[in-house]
Amino acid sequence: MGFKNKTTVMAINNAKHLIGEIDGIRCTIVETGCSLERAAFLSDLLSYNNLEVKELKEESETQDKELKYTIGVTNLIFNPVFAVYERQLKNREGKIVTPAYWKQETTECDPRYWMRRKSKQKTSTE
Repeated sequence: MGFKNKTTVMAINNAKHLIGEIDGIRCTIVETGCSLERAAFLSDLLSYNNLEVKELKEESETQDKELKYTIGVTNLIFNPVFAVYERQLKNREGKIVTPAYWKQETTECDPRYWMRRKSKQKTSTE
């Protein structure tokens, strides 16, 4: 029995804690409707942080569409929003995962988010 959800859940954009079933195991749903690359990124990051990751290929209505994946972890009290904003996750370099890193907007884990915003504004106004 798989997890059925028509909408894409971007984990740190939605604070709602979703529980579902992947391969017969109850899981906290981290993200649904993600691409293969995104699923690989999240799986690697979460398993590096000692979480057991479960993946589910979502069934496509047509053959032309790219496969989408649902990512979950077996820890039912895990909440990705809290994990990122409470600085509980680390990447393979040992740096704390930031929201921008989680969203794959940057490869740097600089917790000074205000510095990133200022540098973005300077480049956009020039």
